[in-house]
Amino acid sequence: MAICYLANVAGKVQGVYFRASCQQKAIDLHLSGYAKNLADGDVQVLMCGEEGNVKKMLDWLEEGPSQAEVASVQHNQVDYQTFNHFSIG
Repeated sequence: MAICYLANVAGKVQGVYFRASCQQKAIDLHLSGYAKNLADGDVQVLMCGEEGNVKKMLDWLEEGPSQAEVASVQHNQVDYQTFNHFSIG
């Protein structure tokens, strides 16, 4: 079943290749959506795809790339949306 989750990732997540790493992980998991920086220093991630792969992405967000220091991840399921790819905003 295809689902979408919207997550906000807090911590040292801007300026550490978080969005680019997120995009590569999403591509590896065949997910669509986006990752974008927020004004408050968080990164927002919308991921859509097969439920198992979305769950893997949510697990990955808890750690992020090696340069990141993830303090918290808040996420919730949202209505399914269709994207052609996973973009960086």
